Amino acid sequence: MTLIRLKGGTVFDPANGVDGERRDLAIRDGRIVDVPANVPADNEYDATGMIVMAGGIDMHSHIGGGKTNLSRLLLPEDHRDDPVRDAAYESVQDANGRYLRLPSCGVCAPGTLATGYRYAEMGYTAAFEPAMMPSNARHTHLEMGDTPIIDHGAYVMLGNDELFLQMLAARDDFERLRDYVGWTIHSSKALGVKVVNPGGISAFKFNQRALNVDEPHVHYGITPRDVLHTLTRALTELRVPHPLHVHASNLGVPGNIDSTIATMDAADGLPVHLTHIQFHSYGVEGPLKFSSGARQIAEAVNARPNVSIDVGQIIFGQTVTASGDTMMQFRNAPLARPHKWVVGDIECDAGCGVVPFRYREQSYVNALQWIIGLEIFLLVDDPWRVAMTTDHPNGGPFTSYPHLIRLLMDKSFRDEQLAKLHADAQVASALPQLTREFSLYEIAIITRAGPARLLGLRDRGHLGVGAAADIAVYRDDPDRERMFTSPAYVFKDGELVARDGTLVATPTGGIHFVSPEFDRGIEKRIRAYSEKNLASNFAHAAISDDEICNCCRGGKLLPVECFAHG
Repeated sequence: MTLIRLKGGTVFDPANGVDGERRDLAIRDGRIVDVPANVPADNEYDATGMIVMAGGIDMHSHIGGGKTNLSRLLLPEDHRDDPVRDAAYESVQDANGRYLRLPSCGVCAPGTLATGYRYAEMGYTAAFEPAMMPSNARHTHLEMGDTPIIDHGAYVMLGNDELFLQMLAARDDFERLRDYVGWTIHSSKALGVKVVNPGGISAFKFNQRALNVDEPHVHYGITPRDVLHTLTRALTELRVPHPLHVHASNLGVPGNIDSTIATMDAADGLPVHLTHIQFHSYGVEGPLKFSSGARQIAEAVNARPNVSIDVGQIIFGQTVTASGDTMMQFRNAPLARPHKWVVGDIECDAGCGVVPFRYREQSYVNALQWIIGLEIFLLVDDPWRVAMTTDHPNGGPFTSYPHLIRLLMDKSFRDEQLAKLHADAQVASALPQLTREFSLYEIAIITRAGPARLLGLRDRGHLGVGAAADIAVYRDDPDRERMFTSPAYVFKDGELVARDGTLVATPTGGIHFVSPEFDRGIEKRIRAYSEKNLASNFAHAAISDDEICNCCRGGKLLPVECFAHG
């Protein structure tokens, strides 16, 4: 049993209340262990003067499934023009392992290999796909399983599938709806449930072009509030750790702050997580009828302890938007840059829309979107209820996280970037008055400890005894972007996988999922619906433990415990 020791690092471990203490960490069999300092280690790494954190956790990143592959296919130029790929071709024989970049590339929508490599190179050890369709679950798991190094998991999409809406409209017993939710999580090997534009994707099929929180679905007669209330209650009774993951109504629509706050209240005090909330924080003030609603949204979050969020910060430059919200993506198709797009529907489950987009500093709307995201970060009081995301790739690539960290930690740098933007957006902003600068402790919360807690990952996101030895060690650099781009050391389950931003090993990551208890009698109803309406064979609907292990290239199964009763 090899013992590894990290010596003399400055540790930031918010889950255990450690705020910048100098201490050693010992690792054995992939776990952090308590070993006396006088016990000799087989391998030692000097971390003196360096910052030590748990491996980063991205709780919302589109890295697997049909829409992700469509994004890759739609932008071949993204792969051809990748400067990292070009550098890799020049260093095929590099002894430090940089040749590992060769088989996969892309910036906006990188391939599976590049995704794992680039996350690991900047100190991230887990990422979670937030929009897995039940009928497409195997594809999603195969994509994630082909992504090396990092652990992964997915939230299965409900709330627009025809069976759920039929049952809700027929006022079926809540227990049957709850069991349907439990069966869907179980059969797709999901970690949680996501709802996208509740009821709105379905309504779009009936030519309903918008659906507000209390507006009836033109066909089913139910409202988004009905969908939200049912799903939040179901997940609470199933004791699933991660709250309902909500892509709220009216994404991108000026004035959507009202529906965003109404979405929070539709949970009736039960846990709920609003994702990429920047896109749902728009007012209608000013001559262009587009303004920041960040302060109202932050105040609403601050006042509702049951609500957590991730931001979905936009980053200037080329990207591709990939979403299950076909209603929104169809509306955005004319804005595609380059001008090409895909919108589709799959097996009565949900939709898929892929639209390339370029965020521009001199666009008033894009500049204000950038401002709004930062305002939300800086105005929400409790960092444990805010996760750092760009909604990769919708707001920008996940490789932008070091830049975003610098924006949050360095007000002077933030002001410099603000000065480059559209003049009217600067005037409309409260950002210059916000003096808050995130500390390293707060960065460790929003990128590690907080996401782990929100997902129920008890042995991840922290550095306590018994935790998985997913560790990132950074050289303390005043330029926080440079610091978080290339860690000195990255360990995955105790194995050194990257050194100074360069890969040295590519182990297989594990799969996080939850297995709630439910009444298997619901399968009779689902089978009848499937045989009547779907092309897939119900006998093959559920993914077994053996199959999920095969999907993930033999990666470890990492079941997440449901909450105990009471």
